[in-house]
Amino acid sequence: MQELSLNVLDIAQNSVRAGASLVRITLDEDREKETLMISVADDGCGMTEEQVKSVTNPFFTTRTTRKVGLGIPFFKMAAEATGGSLTIHSTPGKGTETRAFFHTGHIDMLPVGNMAETVEMLITMNPDMDFLYVHSVGNEQFTLDTREIKAVLEDVPINSPEVASFIKETLAEGEAAL
Repeated sequence: MQELSLNVLDIAQNSVRAGASLVRITLDEDREKETLMISVADDGCGMTEEQVKSVTNPFFTTRTTRKVGLGIPFFKMAAEATGGSLTIHSTPGKGTETRAFFHTGHIDMLPVGNMAETVEMLITMNPDMDFLYVHSVGNEQFTLDTREIKAVLEDVPINSPEVASFIKETLAEGEAAL
């Protein structure tokens, strides 16, 4: 994958398949220290210790449609290429958190990509789920929480064209402000 936002999309799709009702996507940038932490956490079905140990193997997958799972191995490889790391914490029945650390000044650092577009796509394609997106750069922070949006919308679907447009604009403005 050429952009980290595509890794985030892939891992968040794992959360969808895991039956999560809430997915938290967090980016925490420290430009002075040249570090980036990306976390995707969910309240889905979780994994056993054995599954967590196996998930970074590209020939391990729980999917029946194909025999390989490359999302997490590629994310791990991208983090480690910068001298960073990837950790996965999971509890069966409670959820999973995948967290990657990157050294952004490293020559092998991939571009983050278009996180606003990634989050917008996840929200509009999974209207029955909730997403919490938090992007911090130093002391500045942008947050978008679909639970808050849905509370205002009442019966209007979050993936209706007008709401999707609002979400797209809000994400773009929030990211640009950082």
